[in-house]
Amino acid sequence: MSLFERYLTVWVFLCIVVGVALGHFMPGVFHAIGAIEVAKVNLPVAVLIWLMIIPMLLKIDFAALSQVREHWRGIGVTLFINWAVKPFSMALLGWFFIGYLFRAYLPAEQLNSYIAGLILLAAAPCTAMVFVWSNLTKGEPHFTLSQVALNDVIMVIAFAPLVGLLLGLSAIIVPWDTLVLSVVLYIVIPVIIAQVVRRQVLNSGGETALAGLLHRLGPASLASLLATLVLLFGFQGGQILAQPLVIALLAVPILIQVYFNAGLAYLLNRIAGEQHCVAGPSALIGASNFFELAVAAAISLFGFNSGAALATVVGVLIEVPVMLSVVWIVNESKGWYERTNAA
Repeated sequence: MSLFERYLTVWVFLCIVVGVALGHFMPGVFHAIGAIEVAKVNLPVAVLIWLMIIPMLLKIDFAALSQVREHWRGIGVTLFINWAVKPFSMALLGWFFIGYLFRAYLPAEQLNSYIAGLILLAAAPCTAMVFVWSNLTKGEPHFTLSQVALNDVIMVIAFAPLVGLLLGLSAIIVPWDTLVLSVVLYIVIPVIIAQVVRRQVLNSGGETALAGLLHRLGPASLASLLATLVLLFGFQGGQILAQPLVIALLAVPILIQVYFNAGLAYLLNRIAGEQHCVAGPSALIGASNFFELAVAAAISLFGFNSGAALATVVGVLIEVPVMLSVVWIVNESKGWYERTNAA
Protein backbone atom coordinates (compact mmCIF):
# COMPACT_ATOMS: atom_id res chain seq x y z
CA MET A 1 0.00 0.00 0.00
CA SER A 2 1.40 3.37 -0.99
CA LEU A 3 1.81 6.21 1.52
CA PHE A 4 -1.07 8.01 -0.18
CA GLU A 5 -3.38 4.99 0.12
CA ARG A 6 -2.36 4.28 3.72
CA TYR A 7 -3.43 7.76 4.81
CA LEU A 8 -6.52 7.97 2.61
CA THR A 9 -8.65 8.82 5.66
CA VAL A 10 -6.43 11.85 6.37
CA TRP A 11 -6.80 13.07 2.78
CA VAL A 12 -10.57 12.62 2.97
CA PHE A 13 -10.69 14.72 6.15
CA LEU A 14 -8.70 17.40 4.35
CA CYS A 15 -11.18 17.21 1.46
CA ILE A 16 -13.98 17.81 3.94
CA VAL A 17 -12.30 20.94 5.24
CA VAL A 18 -11.32 22.25 1.80
CA GLY A 19 -14.67 21.38 0.22
CA VAL A 20 -16.75 22.94 2.99
CA ALA A 21 -14.61 26.08 2.98
CA LEU A 22 -14.71 26.49 -0.80
CA GLY A 23 -18.45 25.80 -0.87
CA HIS A 24 -18.99 28.51 1.73
CA PHE A 25 -16.80 31.18 0.13
CA MET A 26 -17.30 30.28 -3.56
CA PRO A 27 -20.86 28.91 -3.90
CA GLY A 28 -21.25 30.30 -7.42
CA VAL A 29 -18.38 28.17 -8.72
CA PHE A 30 -19.92 24.98 -7.36
CA HIS A 31 -23.35 25.78 -8.72
CA ALA A 32 -21.80 26.43 -12.14
CA ILE A 33 -20.03 23.05 -12.04
CA GLY A 34 -23.22 21.34 -10.93
CA ALA A 35 -25.07 22.80 -13.90
CA ILE A 36 -22.76 21.21 -16.51
CA GLU A 37 -25.01 18.25 -17.27
CA VAL A 38 -26.09 16.18 -20.26
CA ALA A 39 -28.98 13.70 -19.75
CA LYS A 40 -28.69 14.16 -15.96
CA VAL A 41 -24.99 13.23 -16.06
CA ASN A 42 -22.61 15.81 -14.62
CA LEU A 43 -19.76 15.94 -17.12
CA PRO A 44 -16.92 17.08 -14.79
CA VAL A 45 -17.81 14.31 -12.35
CA ALA A 46 -18.09 11.75 -15.17
CA VAL A 47 -14.54 12.56 -16.27
CA LEU A 48 -13.26 12.30 -12.70
CA ILE A 49 -15.07 8.99 -12.16
CA TRP A 50 -13.56 7.50 -15.30
CA LEU A 51 -10.10 8.61 -14.17
CA MET A 52 -10.81 6.88 -10.85
CA ILE A 53 -12.27 3.62 -12.10
CA ILE A 54 -10.45 2.78 -15.34
CA PRO A 55 -6.95 2.45 -13.76
CA MET A 56 -8.45 0.06 -11.19
CA LEU A 57 -10.14 -2.05 -13.86
CA LEU A 58 -6.85 -2.29 -15.78
CA LYS A 59 -5.68 -4.67 -13.04
CA ILE A 60 -8.45 -7.16 -13.77
CA ASP A 61 -7.55 -10.13 -15.95
CA PHE A 62 -10.77 -11.82 -17.05
CA ALA A 63 -8.72 -14.83 -18.13
CA ALA A 64 -8.53 -15.57 -14.40
CA LEU A 65 -12.14 -16.76 -14.60
CA SER A 66 -10.73 -20.10 -15.76
CA GLN A 67 -9.28 -20.55 -12.24
CA VAL A 68 -12.61 -20.21 -10.43
CA ARG A 69 -12.99 -23.96 -9.93
CA GLU A 70 -9.67 -24.22 -8.08
CA HIS A 71 -11.12 -22.47 -4.99
CA TRP A 72 -14.82 -23.18 -5.50
CA ARG A 73 -15.68 -23.18 -1.79
CA GLY A 74 -14.14 -19.77 -1.16
CA ILE A 75 -15.65 -18.43 -4.38
CA GLY A 76 -19.08 -19.72 -3.35
CA VAL A 77 -18.87 -18.16 0.12
CA THR A 78 -17.75 -14.80 -1.24
CA LEU A 79 -20.46 -14.71 -3.91
CA PHE A 80 -23.07 -15.54 -1.27
CA ILE A 81 -21.88 -12.70 0.98
CA ASN A 82 -21.43 -10.15 -1.82
CA TRP A 83 -24.71 -10.69 -3.62
CA ALA A 84 -27.13 -12.43 -1.23
CA VAL A 85 -26.18 -11.00 2.17
CA LYS A 86 -24.36 -7.66 2.07
CA PRO A 87 -26.81 -5.53 0.03
CA PHE A 88 -29.81 -6.81 2.00
CA SER A 89 -28.11 -6.56 5.40
CA MET A 90 -27.11 -2.97 4.63
CA ALA A 91 -30.68 -2.14 3.60
CA LEU A 92 -31.95 -3.60 6.88
CA LEU A 93 -29.35 -1.68 8.89
CA GLY A 94 -30.24 1.50 7.02
CA TRP A 95 -33.94 1.05 7.67
CA PHE A 96 -33.32 0.39 11.37
CA PHE A 97 -30.68 3.00 12.20
CA ILE A 98 -31.49 5.80 9.74
CA GLY A 99 -35.21 5.21 9.34
CA TYR A 100 -35.93 4.50 13.01
CA LEU A 101 -33.23 4.78 15.69
CA PHE A 102 -31.50 7.97 14.47
CA ARG A 103 -34.54 9.45 12.77
CA ALA A 104 -34.96 12.32 15.24
CA TYR A 105 -31.34 13.44 14.80
CA LEU A 106 -31.30 13.61 11.00
CA PRO A 107 -32.99 15.99 8.53
CA ALA A 108 -36.36 14.41 7.72
CA GLU A 109 -36.23 15.31 4.03
CA GLN A 110 -32.98 13.37 3.57
CA LEU A 111 -33.81 10.13 5.41
CA ASN A 112 -34.72 8.12 2.30
CA SER A 113 -31.75 9.58 0.46
CA TYR A 114 -29.35 8.47 3.21
CA ILE A 115 -30.78 4.94 3.05
CA ALA A 116 -30.40 4.96 -0.74
CA GLY A 117 -26.75 5.96 -0.40
CA LEU A 118 -26.09 3.09 2.00
CA ILE A 119 -27.75 0.66 -0.41
CA LEU A 120 -25.63 1.93 -3.31
CA LEU A 121 -22.51 1.59 -1.18
CA ALA A 122 -23.16 -2.08 -0.43
CA ALA A 123 -24.52 -3.10 -3.84
CA ALA A 124 -21.14 -3.63 -5.54
CA PRO A 125 -18.02 -5.33 -4.12
CA CYS A 126 -14.65 -3.60 -4.24
CA THR A 127 -12.44 -4.28 -7.27
CA ALA A 128 -9.21 -2.43 -6.46
CA MET A 129 -8.20 -2.07 -2.82
CA VAL A 130 -8.98 -5.77 -2.20
CA PHE A 131 -5.68 -6.62 -3.87
CA VAL A 132 -3.94 -4.57 -1.17
CA TRP A 133 -5.94 -6.18 1.64
CA SER A 134 -5.34 -9.67 0.20
CA ASN A 135 -1.60 -9.05 0.04
CA LEU A 136 -1.54 -7.85 3.66
CA THR A 137 -3.15 -11.14 4.78
CA LYS A 138 -0.84 -13.24 2.55
CA GLY A 139 -3.90 -14.25 0.59
CA GLU A 140 -3.90 -16.62 -2.37
CA PRO A 141 -3.40 -14.23 -5.33
CA HIS A 142 -5.08 -16.48 -7.91
CA PHE A 143 -8.19 -16.73 -5.74
CA THR A 144 -8.33 -12.95 -5.28
CA LEU A 145 -7.90 -12.26 -8.98
CA SER A 146 -10.47 -14.84 -10.10
CA GLN A 147 -12.97 -13.69 -7.45
CA VAL A 148 -12.67 -10.03 -8.45
CA ALA A 149 -12.99 -10.89 -12.15
CA LEU A 150 -16.12 -12.95 -11.47
CA ASN A 151 -17.62 -10.18 -9.31
CA ASP A 152 -17.03 -7.66 -12.10
CA VAL A 153 -18.88 -9.83 -14.61
CA ILE A 154 -21.81 -10.24 -12.21
CA MET A 155 -21.78 -6.51 -11.40
CA VAL A 156 -22.37 -5.58 -15.04
CA ILE A 157 -25.56 -7.65 -15.01
CA ALA A 158 -26.80 -7.48 -11.42
CA PHE A 159 -26.02 -3.98 -10.11
CA ALA A 160 -29.00 -2.14 -11.61
CA PRO A 161 -31.68 -4.79 -10.80
CA LEU A 162 -30.35 -5.21 -7.26
CA VAL A 163 -30.26 -1.48 -6.55
CA GLY A 164 -33.69 -1.06 -8.13
CA LEU A 165 -35.15 -3.84 -5.98
CA LEU A 166 -33.78 -2.51 -2.70
CA LEU A 167 -34.67 1.11 -3.45
CA GLY A 168 -38.16 -0.02 -4.37
CA LEU A 169 -38.51 -1.97 -1.10
CA SER A 170 -37.42 1.22 0.68
CA ALA A 171 -40.28 3.12 -1.02
CA ILE A 172 -37.73 5.25 -2.87
CA ILE A 173 -38.63 6.23 -6.43
CA VAL A 174 -36.23 4.49 -8.81
CA PRO A 175 -35.18 6.61 -11.81
CA TRP A 176 -34.56 3.56 -14.01
CA ASP A 177 -33.32 5.50 -17.02
CA THR A 178 -30.64 7.23 -14.94
CA LEU A 179 -29.78 4.00 -13.11
CA VAL A 180 -29.25 2.09 -16.35
CA LEU A 181 -27.29 5.01 -17.81
CA SER A 182 -25.06 5.01 -14.69
CA VAL A 183 -24.35 1.29 -15.12
CA VAL A 184 -23.41 1.83 -18.78
CA LEU A 185 -21.28 4.90 -18.04
CA TYR A 186 -19.54 3.74 -14.88
CA ILE A 187 -19.34 -0.04 -15.31
CA VAL A 188 -19.80 -1.26 -18.89
CA ILE A 189 -17.83 1.41 -20.78
CA PRO A 190 -14.94 1.58 -18.25
CA VAL A 191 -14.65 -2.24 -18.28
CA ILE A 192 -14.47 -2.27 -22.10
CA ILE A 193 -11.95 0.60 -22.25
CA ALA A 194 -9.79 -0.96 -19.53
CA GLN A 195 -9.71 -4.38 -21.19
CA VAL A 196 -8.90 -2.93 -24.63
CA VAL A 197 -6.06 -0.83 -23.19
CA ARG A 198 -4.84 -3.75 -21.07
CA ARG A 199 -4.64 -6.07 -24.08
CA GLN A 200 -2.85 -3.49 -26.23
CA VAL A 201 -0.29 -2.71 -23.52
CA LEU A 202 0.36 -6.39 -22.82
CA ASN A 203 0.75 -7.14 -26.53
CA SER A 204 3.21 -4.30 -27.02
CA GLY A 205 5.27 -4.40 -23.81
CA GLY A 206 4.16 -7.29 -21.61
CA GLU A 207 3.62 -7.26 -17.86
CA THR A 208 6.42 -4.72 -17.33
CA ALA A 209 4.69 -2.16 -19.53
CA LEU A 210 1.36 -2.77 -17.77
CA ALA A 211 2.96 -2.36 -14.35
CA GLY A 212 4.54 0.90 -15.50
CA LEU A 213 1.22 2.21 -16.80
CA LEU A 214 -0.56 1.33 -13.55
CA HIS A 215 2.19 3.05 -11.57
CA ARG A 216 1.77 6.23 -13.62
CA LEU A 217 -2.02 6.19 -13.49
CA GLY A 218 -2.27 5.42 -9.76
CA PRO A 219 -1.76 9.01 -8.53
CA ALA A 220 -4.22 10.34 -11.15
CA SER A 221 -6.85 7.87 -9.94
CA LEU A 222 -6.49 8.91 -6.31
CA ALA A 223 -6.31 12.61 -7.19
CA SER A 224 -9.57 12.23 -9.14
CA LEU A 225 -11.21 10.61 -6.11
CA LEU A 226 -10.14 13.48 -3.87
CA ALA A 227 -11.24 16.12 -6.41
CA THR A 228 -14.67 14.46 -6.55
CA LEU A 229 -14.86 14.55 -2.76
CA VAL A 230 -13.99 18.26 -2.68
CA LEU A 231 -16.88 18.88 -5.08
CA LEU A 232 -19.24 16.78 -2.97
CA PHE A 233 -18.34 18.49 0.28
CA GLY A 234 -18.53 21.87 -1.43
CA PHE A 235 -22.21 21.14 -2.08
CA GLN A 236 -22.80 19.37 1.24
CA GLY A 237 -21.00 21.94 3.43
CA GLY A 238 -24.17 23.64 4.65
CA GLN A 239 -25.70 20.36 5.85
CA ILE A 240 -22.49 19.25 7.53
CA LEU A 241 -22.05 22.53 9.40
CA ALA A 242 -25.70 22.56 10.43
CA GLN A 243 -25.65 18.94 11.65
CA PRO A 244 -22.09 17.69 12.18
CA LEU A 245 -23.40 14.49 13.80
CA VAL A 246 -24.74 13.30 10.43
CA ILE A 247 -21.41 11.78 9.39
CA ALA A 248 -21.00 9.92 12.69
CA LEU A 249 -24.54 8.56 12.55
CA LEU A 250 -24.17 7.41 8.95
CA ALA A 251 -20.94 5.61 9.87
CA VAL A 252 -22.70 3.33 12.38
CA PRO A 253 -24.55 1.03 9.92
CA ILE A 254 -21.52 1.01 7.60
CA LEU A 255 -19.21 -0.15 10.41
CA ILE A 256 -21.64 -2.84 11.54
CA GLN A 257 -22.12 -4.25 8.05
CA VAL A 258 -18.35 -4.39 7.40
CA TYR A 259 -17.59 -6.41 10.54
CA PHE A 260 -20.73 -8.55 10.18
CA ASN A 261 -20.05 -9.54 6.58
CA ALA A 262 -16.32 -10.04 7.10
CA GLY A 263 -16.96 -12.23 10.15
CA LEU A 264 -19.68 -14.26 8.43
CA ALA A 265 -17.51 -14.89 5.35
CA TYR A 266 -14.56 -15.89 7.55
CA LEU A 267 -16.64 -18.35 9.58
CA LEU A 268 -18.36 -19.84 6.53
CA ASN A 269 -14.98 -20.49 4.93
CA ARG A 270 -13.86 -22.26 8.10
CA ILE A 271 -17.01 -24.38 8.11
CA ALA A 272 -16.44 -25.20 4.43
CA GLY A 273 -12.88 -26.31 5.17
CA GLU A 274 -11.23 -23.62 3.04
CA GLN A 275 -7.59 -22.63 3.62
CA HIS A 276 -6.76 -19.48 5.59
CA CYS A 277 -5.03 -17.94 2.54
CA VAL A 278 -8.43 -18.03 0.82
CA ALA A 279 -10.62 -17.26 3.84
CA GLY A 280 -8.74 -14.01 4.53
CA PRO A 281 -9.26 -12.34 1.15
CA SER A 282 -12.77 -13.85 0.98
CA ALA A 283 -13.69 -12.03 4.20
CA LEU A 284 -12.17 -8.79 2.94
CA ILE A 285 -13.85 -8.96 -0.48
CA GLY A 286 -17.11 -9.80 1.26
CA ALA A 287 -16.87 -6.75 3.51
CA SER A 288 -15.44 -4.06 1.24
CA ASN A 289 -17.37 -1.75 -1.07
CA PHE A 290 -16.78 -0.34 -4.55
CA PHE A 291 -17.15 3.16 -3.13
CA GLU A 292 -16.03 4.88 -6.34
CA LEU A 293 -18.98 3.39 -8.21
CA ALA A 294 -21.31 4.15 -5.29
CA VAL A 295 -20.29 7.83 -5.30
CA ALA A 296 -20.78 8.07 -9.07
CA ALA A 297 -24.19 6.37 -8.98
CA ALA A 298 -25.38 8.49 -6.03
CA ILE A 299 -24.47 11.72 -7.82
CA SER A 300 -26.15 10.59 -11.05
CA LEU A 301 -29.32 9.32 -9.36
CA PHE A 302 -29.83 11.89 -6.61
CA GLY A 303 -27.44 14.82 -7.22
CA PHE A 304 -24.54 16.51 -5.45
CA ASN A 305 -26.73 17.92 -2.71
CA SER A 306 -28.32 14.61 -1.80
CA GLY A 307 -28.03 12.63 1.38
CA ALA A 308 -27.22 9.63 -0.82
CA ALA A 309 -24.04 11.26 -2.07
CA LEU A 310 -23.02 12.16 1.48
CA ALA A 311 -23.68 8.59 2.72
CA THR A 312 -21.41 7.10 0.06
CA VAL A 313 -18.66 9.58 0.96
CA VAL A 314 -18.82 8.43 4.59
CA GLY A 315 -17.99 4.97 3.23
CA VAL A 316 -14.86 6.43 1.63
CA LEU A 317 -13.98 8.18 4.88
CA ILE A 318 -13.87 5.02 7.00
CA GLU A 319 -12.80 2.48 4.36
CA VAL A 320 -9.05 2.31 5.04
CA PRO A 321 -8.95 2.25 8.88
CA VAL A 322 -11.85 -0.21 9.09
CA MET A 323 -10.45 -2.59 6.48
CA LEU A 324 -7.00 -2.43 8.11
CA SER A 325 -8.66 -3.50 11.37
CA VAL A 326 -10.24 -6.48 9.54
CA VAL A 327 -6.79 -7.34 8.12
CA TRP A 328 -5.38 -7.30 11.66
CA ILE A 329 -8.17 -9.57 12.95
CA VAL A 330 -7.66 -12.05 10.09
CA ASN A 331 -3.89 -12.17 10.66
CA GLU A 332 -4.12 -12.44 14.44
CA SER A 333 -6.70 -15.24 14.27
CA LYS A 334 -4.75 -17.39 11.79
CA GLY A 335 -3.56 -19.81 14.47
CA TRP A 336 -7.10 -20.28 15.80
CA TYR A 337 -8.49 -20.67 12.28
CA GLU A 338 -5.97 -23.35 11.28
CA ARG A 339 -6.32 -25.27 14.57
CA THR A 340 -10.08 -25.24 14.24
CA ASN A 341 -9.87 -26.22 10.59
CA ALA A 342 -7.49 -29.09 11.31
CA ALA A 343 -9.80 -30.36 14.04
